[in-house]
Amino acid sequence: MRLDDWFLTGPERGNDATKLAPWTEGNLVRPLVHGATYFAELAARLAGLGEDDLLLFSDWRGDPDERLTPDGPEVAAAMARAAERGALVRGLIWRSHLDFLRFSSAENRHLGEDIEAAGGQALLDTRVRRGGSHHQKFVVLRHDRGPGRDVAFVGGIDLCHSRRDDAEHLGDPQAAPMPGAYGDRPPWHDVQVAISGPAVAEVEKVFCERWEDPAPETRQPFRRLRDRMTRMADVPPLPAAGPAPPAAGTHAVQLLRTYPHLRHAYPFAPEGERSVARAYRKVLTRASSLVYLEDQYLWSTEVIEPFAEALEREPGLRMIIVVPRHPDQDGWLAGPASLIGRSEALARLMRAGDGRVAIYDLENHRGTPVYVHAKVCVVDDVWASVGSDNVNLRSWTFDSELSCAVLDAQPDPRPPSGARRFARELRLTLAAEHLDRDPGDLEDLLDPESAYEAFAESAARLEAWHRDGCRGPRPPGRLRPHPRPGLDRVRRALAMPLYRIVVDPDGRPSRLRRSNEF
Repeated sequence: MRLDDWFLTGPERGNDATKLAPWTEGNLVRPLVHGATYFAELAARLAGLGEDDLLLFSDWRGDPDERLTPDGPEVAAAMARAAERGALVRGLIWRSHLDFLRFSSAENRHLGEDIEAAGGQALLDTRVRRGGSHHQKFVVLRHDRGPGRDVAFVGGIDLCHSRRDDAEHLGDPQAAPMPGAYGDRPPWHDVQVAISGPAVAEVEKVFCERWEDPAPETRQPFRRLRDRMTRMADVPPLPAAGPAPPAAGTHAVQLLRTYPHLRHAYPFAPEGERSVARAYRKVLTRASSLVYLEDQYLWSTEVIEPFAEALEREPGLRMIIVVPRHPDQDGWLAGPASLIGRSEALARLMRAGDGRVAIYDLENHRGTPVYVHAKVCVVDDVWASVGSDNVNLRSWTFDSELSCAVLDAQPDPRPPSGARRFARELRLTLAAEHLDRDPGDLEDLLDPESAYEAFAESAARLEAWHRDGCRGPRPPGRLRPHPRPGLDRVRRALAMPLYRIVVDPDGRPSRLRRSNEF
């Protein structure tokens, strides 16, 4: 398998200014499915940091009191203790929109202040386009005396409320505001990966490029004054990066990013970067059997188009897609536009796939919808990606994003041939949970066609049980067919004209539509 058949080459990334390597080999990437799994490992790893070790993190939202395990420690306390033991702690936290708009400016500032008080340093970073956000969620741990223990966590899980859920999906006791359909403790499905090996140094470069950006982290005078008064405007230099960690496994890793094109340009991406979008476009031209996708949004006909083109090109290609049943708390900003945006995208996929596209949402065994926040894509059981980016225009053009794409040098010996172990195991792990299958009962899911049918049959049984008034034993599985309202029905219900949507579901404008943006 040639890596450059699937990965972007250096020129294909479209950003000559970055220090990132095109990809690294010899890594070990472990999926951490569920926030509880990730938080428990993060807590243990933070407890092991000592003098002259390094903790770097970037977050979209951080709640300082979020417990990493049921008995603690809390996020801020775990990082503060590492700083008190002599570790160097540095954080880049999106400053966020105001709390009354249902965002997290106060929480993010409090997390930064707690880290500062313990001797660390955190910046509230607004170096994005107006209305955009820093959406990257990653942590890097480097060890001064033991680089074999270095690790980077990359994915979609924020260090905040509602994320600490597990396979039972009963929700995090520390819940964030969500629509009432999700209950008082919204069930939450999410994925992060733990990376060991040379790619850890590449994730560190992502942090360093942003940290060393000479532009002020905010251009608003009042915020700059407040940051200086609370010592949150200091940007002490980072130590010189040590050598990359030693090889740890068989996984080649490519880091994919989105950065907007700013008037005050990023020195590491003067024209922005669209490697997330470019990677999807490249990989989807190779897709031939199965695209498995878990995503929070699935918006925008522009972003859906490469998926639709793949379906039209390959008559044997199938797509299994898992999304949330209801929009999250941010969707209210876009209002009717969000309904029409999703309907347009789904209609385009259905026309292209002609019976080969299946879209599901999830519920727990109590019948409560599970909020799907994961951002996972597996193509032909060869290429897999886990990151912060959603399948929407904003994640492909507007916000900062970071994703980890993996190609395993180790083939999976099970038929059909051609699959790679990491990608296939990731897909099967997620399928086993959604279908309520034991790990040893997955043979029929290896073949893309039989996997497609297994998802359809499981969802049909559960849907029939609900239609029958939930009488009798609940059938195994957590999949429900996702409703697909037609555009005419949505338009009539909203009593509004049909027009081209220019707003993504949280209300941020999607103005970057030029073809060269992708």
